[in-house]
Amino acid sequence: MINTKPDWERRIAELWTTFDEHEPAVFLAKVKELTDELPAGNAIAHYELASAYDSIGNEAEAATHYREAFAAGLTGPRRREATIQYASTLRNLGQAAESVALLTAERDAASDDLDDAVTAFLALALTDLGRDREAASFALEALSRHLPRYNRSLSNYARALRETEPPGK
Repeated sequence: MINTKPDWERRIAELWTTFDEHEPAVFLAKVKELTDELPAGNAIAHYELASAYDSIGNEAEAATHYREAFAAGLTGPRRREATIQYASTLRNLGQAAESVALLTAERDAASDDLDDAVTAFLALALTDLGRDREAASFALEALSRHLPRYNRSLSNYARALRETEPPGK
């Protein structure tokens, strides 16, 4: 029998809060127990499995489940979280260009409290592609929104990094 959604959501959230208390295999088994309560092919189940595999360092298996979650129609906040996590996984698997493409599209598509996370992971992927100046620009631009002063100046300098050649070139 499938548990009611609020109860299931509470239990998966509680499990994630105790991640560090479990050995990786035990944690994964507990996630599998919970996701087995959902219908086969459920987008949320694939997302949670992808997140668990990612968290224990099995990026290849995580990537498979992220793709399954998207194919199954993952929506809401989990869709954006999955995009960030999947892009990070791709970067770790040596597919930084695909990571940049996903995160660039995500930056242009939505805006919420995860904007700076999207930007931070984009900066990491850009660095892997040797685009350090652009990466620094995005990271500084995201940081500028959190400073008590100099927000406008830092944001302008960050944009200038993308728009100008470095001195001496």
